[in-house]
Amino acid sequence: MLKEPEAVRITHLFPELLANLLALLGDLPAEAWARPTACPGWTVKDVAAHLLGGDVGILSRRRDGFTPSGRRIEGWQELVALINRLNAEWVTATRRLSPRLLVNLLQVTGEQVTAYFHTLDPVAMGDPVSWAGPDPAPVWLDLAREYTERWLHQQHIRLAVEQPVLTARRYLEPVLATFVHALPRAYRDAPAIPGTAVRVEIGGEAGGSWTVRREDNGWKLYAGQDEQRAASTVRLPAGVAWRLFTKGMEPDAAVAKIEISGDQVLGGRVLEAVAIIA
Repeated sequence: MLKEPEAVRITHLFPELLANLLALLGDLPAEAWARPTACPGWTVKDVAAHLLGGDVGILSRRRDGFTPSGRRIEGWQELVALINRLNAEWVTATRRLSPRLLVNLLQVTGEQVTAYFHTLDPVAMGDPVSWAGPDPAPVWLDLAREYTERWLHQQHIRLAVEQPVLTARRYLEPVLATFVHALPRAYRDAPAIPGTAVRVEIGGEAGGSWTVRREDNGWKLYAGQDEQRAASTVRLPAGVAWRLFTKGMEPDAAVAKIEISGDQVLGGRVLEAVAIIA
């Protein structure tokens, strides 16, 4: 039976995620900070600095209402280009910081960001989550996006320094439940008659079942399975899903690790879902 996806409530996990990050970084030997990560051109230290930049942006722009002067951004490609440029500038500038100072700053900003997030009304409508679509989104989805951003980059660091990733159900389940909101955008120009449905099943205890269905005004995400037979069913392991949706695995590599039954072309659109901006 199909139903609206439930709100992903993750505010309580931000302190845990921060504590895990600070413990991880605090124990790193000096050489580990220079190890390369899955983020092209970025070391472990660069990824940590990027997380700091995210906190600074949230506190300055959203909490404090500070908006630097600049022209209006038009369109997806221009947004991606701007974010890539700002990220690169920030990481370059913060290479002057020592690892110790970086960890200290992450604790300060992380605690303030967590406190700010707790002041927000999760069911209010906020700005769009760009990779999910152009329409205003509920605040809980934006908070879930912030959680996945911090979770993902911590995994990049953990993998680089050969530490266990945070894939316990309490951490990974909200990540996957957030990432599937990228599916309607992946299907936005897929030709199909209204009522056509694609079922997406992510395995493991952190996974679940979702359906993206063609409605009169476009594709829409639902939780659960359509009572009618889906035109295509896509099954993928949780470890493949989070990597695929964040460009950590190329679609060509993912094909061998997933199962598509029914319409292969329609089901294959799942491989185009991207739940990050850049």
